[in-house]
Amino acid sequence: MTNNIVNPTQTTAWEALTRHHQELTPNLRGWFKQDPQRAEKLSFTVADLHVDLSKNLINEQTLELLTQLAQQVQLEQRRDAMFAGEHINVTEDRAVLHTALRRPQGATPELVVDEQNIDQDVHDVLTKVYAFAERVRSGEWVGVTGKRIKTIVNIGIGGSDLGPVMVYEALKSYAQQGLEARFISNIDPTDAAETVSDLDPETTLFIVASKTFGTLETLTNARVCREWLLEKLSAAGALEGKENREAVARHFVAVSTALDKVEAFGIDPENAFGFWNWVGGRYSVDSAIGTCLTIVLGPQVFEEFLAGFHAVDEHFRTTELSQNVPALMGLLNIWNVNFLGAETHAVLPYDQYLHRFPAYLQQLTMESNGKGVTADGQPVIYNTGEVFWGEPGTNGQHAFYQLIHQGTRIIPADFIAFANPIHPTRDGEQDVHELFLANFFAQTKALAFGKTAEEVRAEGTAEGIVPARVFTGNRPTTSIMASRLTPSVLGQLIALYEHITFVQGVVWGIDSFDQWGVELGKELALQLAPAVGGDREVLAQQDSSTRGLIQFYLKNRTA
Repeated sequence: MTNNIVNPTQTTAWEALTRHHQELTPNLRGWFKQDPQRAEKLSFTVADLHVDLSKNLINEQTLELLTQLAQQVQLEQRRDAMFAGEHINVTEDRAVLHTALRRPQGATPELVVDEQNIDQDVHDVLTKVYAFAERVRSGEWVGVTGKRIKTIVNIGIGGSDLGPVMVYEALKSYAQQGLEARFISNIDPTDAAETVSDLDPETTLFIVASKTFGTLETLTNARVCREWLLEKLSAAGALEGKENREAVARHFVAVSTALDKVEAFGIDPENAFGFWNWVGGRYSVDSAIGTCLTIVLGPQVFEEFLAGFHAVDEHFRTTELSQNVPALMGLLNIWNVNFLGAETHAVLPYDQYLHRFPAYLQQLTMESNGKGVTADGQPVIYNTGEVFWGEPGTNGQHAFYQLIHQGTRIIPADFIAFANPIHPTRDGEQDVHELFLANFFAQTKALAFGKTAEEVRAEGTAEGIVPARVFTGNRPTTSIMASRLTPSVLGQLIALYEHITFVQGVVWGIDSFDQWGVELGKELALQLAPAVGGDREVLAQQDSSTRGLIQFYLKNRTA
């Protein structure tokens, strides 16, 4: 597969979609009335997920033209190139193989890339992670004073934090009794201070997650936590007769490949778990980055999690485009962004356990597709990326749904729900989950079909406020449902959005797997650090705004 990029706007399918958009008058009420089978025709299955696209502003011709667009930008060939390990991350000259992280042991044919047996490498690390997890879970691994570990604190940022936090929160009900996970990411001292404030250092294990063991925020927080550990242990008399290095080695492990730096920190390199440059941070939760999850949730749960990913990978890899759910959803996002003019995308999980899922998707989608040049270095001449955001229902209904229902912007929304709750509850005779899902079903219905002025008047509403109570409808939504939120289903959801993101990147001709946009700010922060510390020469070199802000800080810093 070559890296020749197809400009989507120069394809005949894009031209046809442009005409189609001009001719199409959205009318979900009319479309459903005209075609009683619309929901059936536009609903799809991927693994355990039921996906209903029927309340989007599309018809069968729209999907046919979008499928033609996918073919003309060589989506299937580029998908196959990714799975095969070709270097599709062109700006970093790397393979993109997050899908290899969940290939089951013994998968055939073996995946060999750049003369390396990827399957063997992945399962060697998994075996090592699982063995360590069992030592902690069983109580074999103890802290420096011999006490059993009760709290795992994961120190990471970006993909080394957002994924583990989201999965832990989503699968918290599977955690082993007596074990919990906490997370430190922000370099703001408050994050570390509050996270460890009520912890017992004798029963706390820190995981430092940094591939290079050089991430500024992560290593700063790791040193802060190391100091906290040693101070607290010393104050309690727990270090008598013991070396500091022994304490660090019993209470710190690493997810990193920089073994020399790991050892210099005080961590035994045997307790460092590696991953590879073909795994981007935002795609890494199913790698050794998930070590904290494997400890708290257990290797079996993690295996089920990986199996869910793989099920969707196989669907995406083998299913024809007309039935390929990640492909269709990615193409639908292209339709919404480039033809309907959508700028944001809401993800609204009707499950409190998924309360961190929208934040996780923000990095996955926006760091991947927030690009202004194509993969061959040309400025893009069309919109790329959407602003992903969201909150769990029903909380969002009492916050921002007003804008989605009656605002002037089109906001496509994905609604996610499960038929069976983790905690069945009744309020007298009322099944609370039934009430909860009644809201889920009602919202997509209201957004699709709205409420006409005639219907408002029929309720006896005063004429002067009729316009305020009209809902125009034709607000696009996708509904995703499964029987229950399980480790496998969570893996399926993540893989679904990974591949949706890939599809959009292919259509837009961008490199979805680099992230140069995060670098400049980090570079400038290091350059500005002396000025923030009071170096007047460096301060004088800054622009007037930055200089003034730093001067305000220096004048007002008291502690």
